[in-house]
Amino acid sequence: MASKTTNTSKNSTIRNLFLNVIIFLLASLIIYLSFSIYIKLSGKESVNLPPKEYKTPSEIIQAEVLNGCGVTGIADRFTDYLRNKGVDIVNTDNYYRFDISKSMVIDRTGRMANAYEVAKVLGISEKNVVQLINEDYFLDVSVVIGKDYHNLKPIK
Repeated sequence: MASKTTNTSKNSTIRNLFLNVIIFLLASLIIYLSFSIYIKLSGKESVNLPPKEYKTPSEIIQAEVLNGCGVTGIADRFTDYLRNKGVDIVNTDNYYRFDISKSMVIDRTGRMANAYEVAKVLGISEKNVVQLINEDYFLDVSVVIGKDYHNLKPIK
């Protein structure tokens, strides 16, 4: 009879140990999730800083040319010009609207030297170079051709 009581006692101890481990794991999970929610709601989340700015442009600059002025064939003309200057054009298309007054160069990777280089090649003012980092883009620079295209180097 003593062995049956000892066996039951041993099973009870193992079951209690197992339940304590489960309780500990669940409590840890609840604490972790609560902390995560607190960080999200309090805005104390670490800020993603743009990649460090490089002083010299890349050897190969990949760019897209977007028609933002509505003139037929203007993006193709700028594409040919940039390719002749050594810029790798990966896309030529229309911008989502055609009322852009000033041409601009948009940095997509945080390497502003690439955007400034393309702006210099086209004759676009440095004040029209902006940074809109987008990790979904697989290119360095977007060129949006505005209604001032006739003042830029490919047309002159």
